Amino acid sequence: MQYATQLYSLRALPAADRCRVVAEAGFTGVELVGVDPPDGVAALDLDVAAAHVDVETVAADPGGVVERVRTAGTDTVVVPIVAEESFRPGEVDETATRLDALAARVEDAGGRLLYHNHEFEFASGTFERVVDATARLGFELDVGWATAAGADPVSLVERFGERMPLVHLKDVRVDSAAPRGAVPVDLGVGDVDLGGVLAAAAEAGVEWVVFEHDDPAAPARTVRAAADWLSIR
Repeated sequence: MQYATQLYSLRALPAADRCRVVAEAGFTGVELVGVDPPDGVAALDLDVAAAHVDVETVAADPGGVVERVRTAGTDTVVVPIVAEESFRPGEVDETATRLDALAARVEDAGGRLLYHNHEFEFASGTFERVVDATARLGFELDVGWATAAGADPVSLVERFGERMPLVHLKDVRVDSAAPRGAVPVDLGVGDVDLGGVLAAAAEAGVEWVVFEHDDPAAPARTVRAAADWLSIR
């Protein structure tokens, strides 16, 4: 497995500093927000694990999106979120059909499409329903938000790992009073079974483990702490 950082975690820093922080921490890759590579990817010899691109942009021009992310250094496009109501029981089957059809269009253009979860996809068991109802769509499991929803991320990786070439390694402290059921924290501080996730990911042949913290108070320190926890510095 290789280790990357989602650049969303570093959005509070100047753009010119983000890749430098990732490289100096010891990560070998980044995950993009959007289709264009940030400053420093090539100069710092960082790989691009994937690019998060909103579903409307992908649907409007799958071929163009694939061409641009391939120029950036990856063939993997990740839909970071869809509207929460799309995963309600009455809507989820249509959502699965739509995402799988879009994955086919991306694949035909020479790329692959993954879906990244938050917590709401697990509220009615609909995440697993989408996995079962799709064939060409892949997944980037966010283990932090899965834990926030009461799901077992280790079990999910064990069951669906062949559909998950990427895993978002996020730690959270479960808190029923929090708006989304948990608060993101540094790796090793929260309630996610990170060791179990990493073992399951290695067994499943996951390509990239992508560290993310949604709202770090000190982004550079948080990325360095994640690298230390992972023992990659």
